[in-house]
Amino acid sequence: MNTVNSTATAGHASTSTALGTVANWITTTDHKKIGRLFVGASALWMLNIVGVGIALGIERIAPDTAIFNSNSVTQLFAMLRTGATFGVLLPLALGFGIAVVPTQVGSKSLSFARLAMFGFYAWLIASGLVIGSIVANGGPGGGNPQMVDLYLMGVGVGVVGVIAASVSLLTTVLTSRQTGLSMLEIPMFSWSVFVAAISLVLTLPVLLGSLIYVAVDHHYGRLVFGGNEGIDMWLGWGFSQPQTFLYVIPAIGLLAELAPVAARIRQPLRGAMLVGVGLVSTAIFGSVTQTPHVFVWGGSLSDKLKSAIPYAWFNLLPVLGVVIVTLLSLLAIQKGKTRLIAPLVPTFLGVGMIVVGMAGNAVQKIESAKLAGSVFEEAAVTYIAYGAMLCAWGAISYFGPALWGRKIPDASVIGIGALGLFATVLASAPYYFAKDQVAGVVSDFDYSGPQTLFNTVVSAGHVLMALCLLSAIAISIKSLSSGETVSATVWSDQ
Repeated sequence: MNTVNSTATAGHASTSTALGTVANWITTTDHKKIGRLFVGASALWMLNIVGVGIALGIERIAPDTAIFNSNSVTQLFAMLRTGATFGVLLPLALGFGIAVVPTQVGSKSLSFARLAMFGFYAWLIASGLVIGSIVANGGPGGGNPQMVDLYLMGVGVGVVGVIAASVSLLTTVLTSRQTGLSMLEIPMFSWSVFVAAISLVLTLPVLLGSLIYVAVDHHYGRLVFGGNEGIDMWLGWGFSQPQTFLYVIPAIGLLAELAPVAARIRQPLRGAMLVGVGLVSTAIFGSVTQTPHVFVWGGSLSDKLKSAIPYAWFNLLPVLGVVIVTLLSLLAIQKGKTRLIAPLVPTFLGVGMIVVGMAGNAVQKIESAKLAGSVFEEAAVTYIAYGAMLCAWGAISYFGPALWGRKIPDASVIGIGALGLFATVLASAPYYFAKDQVAGVVSDFDYSGPQTLFNTVVSAGHVLMALCLLSAIAISIKSLSSGETVSATVWSDQ
């Protein structure tokens, strides 16, 4: 009898402990936990968009046959575009920022922590609404009006959540820094998160305002903004270039922070590095105008300059910012006594892929290139999204000791980073050359060139990225729960 009672008591205690742990997580104000919730939930979105990429790639291999009906294809493209930005890039930027920035600026806690937690729940609920509406034939071009309304509501709720979390981050950096730490002295990663948060607070309310207009029109009349077919026209800028450049600013800041650590020196030309990160944020000008600024080679020299100046301002300045950060990082590595630290590898490779995607956007905006409406833009988004995933892997391995007190094995960090680079190139590069393949369709297209080979390679790239993600998730769970115990300063001490 005593044994039975003892077993029952132990079971009750175990259940109470589990419920207490869950309750602690869902009501937490600990910035490290809030950040990990963002990052963990974004991993599910990563698997989602990689799976969609695989499905679309396989469907395109044989364009004269169709596996999915036309409505399903429309929704798959909507899922891919929304998921890459709303589901992956934004929560990764916010998650790592919330988890790391308070510690880096010497704050004991996150300012307005409950506001940040509200931001997470708003984004999480919105994710469910967006996925559910797209699956039920909603989203851009969806055929179910109620589900289109639900999609618009979901995106709106998510945008509100992202703005709330961004405000929390901004306030932390501005008001909760340790005494004597100036804005220009904060670590480069925190600086990049600060710049990104400002950019989101400035641009996302514009997206939210446009979304409200589109939602009201779609629900009541569909007379002004084009109904379901007008969603991409009025809101598409929030899910494509150059707005996506703002979402990856923390990834660029991570490289700026890692390079001096690997070189064991202070960042040379730190002022120029701060300017480089800031230049990436000039993408906000292209976003809020909601107009593609195309370079047209024609007419007189005056006409060319009138086209070239706004083109360069809106499309090339952000690229210049990333190039400056990359070159200064290489300078630090060259000048110092560099030793290889594993997180630098996937971070450097990821930023390289982001640069390729950003440069692709600039090329696409040259009219004579004739790339508008082709799969070229899809490739640019994939480069940026998958590059950000590689940087996220670098961030998890770099900040892991500070957040969990444990370290991911160096061989795993470098191996998955290298494999992820290969997967990104396979999933993206072919579409940089398949300029005659129309975007947004998977069948009934034909052009000269190895179209079957292109689409097969792209599919293989997405499959390989899925394997990388699953491996990274499994290794992270194992290593950060029961791996090697290290100090928070392990990378500086090596």
